[in-house]
Amino acid sequence: MRNRSAITKFILLGLTDDPQLQVFLTVFLFLTYIFTVAGNLIIILLTLVDVHLKTPMYFFLHNFSILELIFTTVCVPRFLYSMTTGDKSVTYNACVVQLFFVILVGAAEFFLLTTMSYDRYVAICKPLHYTTIMNDRVCTIFVLGCWLTGLLVILPPLSLGVQLDFCNSNLIDHFGCDASPFLKIVCSDTQFVEQIVLTMAVLTLIFTLVCVIVSYTYIIKTILRLPSTQQRKKAFSTCSSHVIVVSLSYGSCIFIYIKPAKEGVALNKVVSLLNTSFIPLMNLFIYTLRNKQVKQAFKDSLKKTAFLSEH
Repeated sequence: MRNRSAITKFILLGLTDDPQLQVFLTVFLFLTYIFTVAGNLIIILLTLVDVHLKTPMYFFLHNFSILELIFTTVCVPRFLYSMTTGDKSVTYNACVVQLFFVILVGAAEFFLLTTMSYDRYVAICKPLHYTTIMNDRVCTIFVLGCWLTGLLVILPPLSLGVQLDFCNSNLIDHFGCDASPFLKIVCSDTQFVEQIVLTMAVLTLIFTLVCVIVSYTYIIKTILRLPSTQQRKKAFSTCSSHVIVVSLSYGSCIFIYIKPAKEGVALNKVVSLLNTSFIPLMNLFIYTLRNKQVKQAFKDSLKKTAFLSEH
């Protein structure tokens, strides 16, 4: 056996050895990554420059886009590089950095989705007090709180994880530095670390999910009491995008923890691939294609750009 200091590089085994499937995955990942980055940058830019998008809802969407951008950038380019060059090695430090950002951003996203559900609750259940309750200072505190809580979620398991000793094997059976395959090549006892990881993950999921469910229970009650069908439709439409994104995020994460252990690695890889590439793109389309204000802001900015280029 040799300890952590002796292992400076890991070998990522990737997703598949099939050359045709690798070509398909490379094209798929490249396209989803380009569209995700471009789309999120457009949302960030629009929420900064368009006066109609200077509301708490779009402030949170702006920050959600930043998180999605970081999350997909931490994972996808490294995987694309290893598939196109054949270089599957990754340094110990790069692995720790990737793990840190994946868990930090993942946790922060769940807390931000919870904050967004509270924003929808205030908008629908307390519309007269909305601007007072959700003022700029409160929104900023909420976003900083999401980052800080994400940091509190990652620090205990990571500080314990970096002290672990590795055996002779430096092969990680994954396309990225994921916690589960990472812990499998550790020769010291990982039971305590695994319990901490699971506890932090479950607490994050349960706490945020309960908050979201409570918010939407009040929202649905309020919507059903509205007198006209038109009002009810409008109220539901302001929440629909958020509900779909929440369902996708929680669904994929819960699936990782409740699936049978024997299905393990292969299924985990597929879900992780979808989480890091396809779901961020889906979230982008859900928030833009179902949102008239974002589409209008995009059209307006295109018209302004065209007008400026003509003059």
